[in-house]
Amino acid sequence: MKGIRYELETIERPIEGQKLPRVIPIEDVQAFLAAIPNIKHKTALSTIYSLGLRRGELLGLKLQNINFKRDVVEIINAKGKKDRVLPLSKKLKEILATYIRQKNPQVWLIEGQKPGTPYSATSLGNTFKKYLSKIIKNHTFTLHNLRHSYATHLLDMGVNLRIIQELLGHKSSKTTEIYTHVSMKNLKNVKNPLDDFEI
Repeated sequence: MKGIRYELETIERPIEGQKLPRVIPIEDVQAFLAAIPNIKHKTALSTIYSLGLRRGELLGLKLQNINFKRDVVEIINAKGKKDRVLPLSKKLKEILATYIRQKNPQVWLIEGQKPGTPYSATSLGNTFKKYLSKIIKNHTFTLHNLRHSYATHLLDMGVNLRIIQELLGHKSSKTTEIYTHVSMKNLKNVKNPLDDFEI
């Protein structure tokens, strides 16, 4: 209003709503990954899901970061300049071994058209949308939803939230706690009063 001075520090800002992560049902993730015929695309998307990676973490993953003897994958210089070591699952190890034997990547796990060059972030996003569309028509999921789905599926399976925080590389447990709002693990055990109605 005219003639009134406002101190910017004292003005209350509206609280920004927190959007819940969108989760792809585990059955759809399984069907989507199983239906990918291209071994490079299957490896890229299976790796993102199995390790809960961000897009940039997959694209920055080098062959030297995968230790098949120890069954671990090192994620170097991730968000927040943090490194982390992730367990390599038996199934992903099989997929990686087949892919490396067939495609013989030189430097990066997932390479572009030219050997020794990294894969394109845009191509990766388009590949995800294309294959998921065959399972879920007209979906609006993004590649990052695959990471959200991995975290929520782990929680649904009873994995401790602290372990999920480590796997995802979250600095704060508050970031990981958002998955408790989309996990159905505990909510499904709540008895609904409607079930006792005779209607």
